[in-house]
Amino acid sequence: MKQLLIVAHGSRRAASNDEVRVLAAQVAQHLQWSAEQVQVAFLELALPSIATALDDCFKRGVNEVSVLPYFLASGSHVVSDLPREIAAAQAKWPDKTIHLLAHIGAADRMVNLIASACD
Repeated sequence: MKQLLIVAHGSRRAASNDEVRVLAAQVAQHLQWSAEQVQVAFLELALPSIATALDDCFKRGVNEVSVLPYFLASGSHVVSDLPREIAAAQAKWPDKTIHLLAHIGAADRMVNLIASACD
């Protein structure tokens, strides 16, 4: 089973974290995947943590997870923190596959998205 884990920073403001959860549900619907196949995790300030979310995936029998950093720029969270979290999970689950995708700010479509907002 394929699994997408959208990782956001996390916020003290619950409504901000809920926006990410709604986005995940919309992505699942767009991909025509079950809601359980697109999950969210947070780097800090909100739950579930990345480690907990990955553990939950693998305990459900998922063998491969793609992790999408929901960040606009490649700051220290993208460059250092996320790879460290992924490496720890990979060490814990050596028989599973975790793909760390490029952060959304690096997506080629980002230019078009920003330009379309100015129309």
